[in-house]
Amino acid sequence: MSQLQYYAYADHGVRLRGWDSTSGEMKKDLFEEIDQAFENVDRNIKDAGGKGWSQVFRVNSYHTDMSDEALGHMIENLRKWMPDHQPLLTCVGVTKLGLTGMRIEIEVSA
Repeated sequence: MSQLQYYAYADHGVRLRGWDSTSGEMKKDLFEEIDQAFENVDRNIKDAGGKGWSQVFRVNSYHTDMSDEALGHMIENLRKWMPDHQPLLTCVGVTKLGLTGMRIEIEVSA
């Protein structure tokens, strides 16, 4: 059986989502939080030796705000980060995420 390997970029454990990886602060603006979550996913994939979003084939996202504007910004980011392919996508509306103030969580398979 193969051995699983786990990766997290330096000094931040498994901090993904909308945290600024430099300051550790959560973004105040929803669109900025979404943008930061995409940047963090890209950084984490590359830190694990991957090529980033180009290798993603599935995206699960969890949102406390399912407004047309929020989901529209999510789609803009998907198009920005993956201009050459469209992964499977599931967006789930939730009432609360793991930490107070979190509004988005992105989980990918690459």
